[in-house]
Amino acid sequence: MAEEGAVIGCHTVDEWKRQLESANESKKLVVVDFTASWCGPCRTMAPIFADLAKRFINVVFLKVDVDELRTVAEEWEIEAMPTFIYLKEGRLVDKTVGAVKDELLKKIDLHSTK
Repeated sequence: MAEEGAVIGCHTVDEWKRQLESANESKKLVVVDFTASWCGPCRTMAPIFADLAKRFINVVFLKVDVDELRTVAEEWEIEAMPTFIYLKEGRLVDKTVGAVKDELLKKIDLHSTK
């Protein structure tokens, strides 16, 4: 796993599986940003997501480009970007669709303390 306070970009399916497995073993909340390079709202959320990673060092932040890892996006039923999913021990506990900074913050706060 990368150092605390950083967003980890997953660029291959193997890398995604390795990061997810490591995060699941840590029992930490995992927040995954499903993004696309052509998505304007995704570009708006990127620095916010990076700031949250620095702020919530007890949370694992992963980033997946849906065009790079189409199979991963399909597996998690991602239909719009950005979509943020919240995982605990590999289980989906919540989801945010859209560039909604306040909701993202609220859900990270809620699920990271459980």
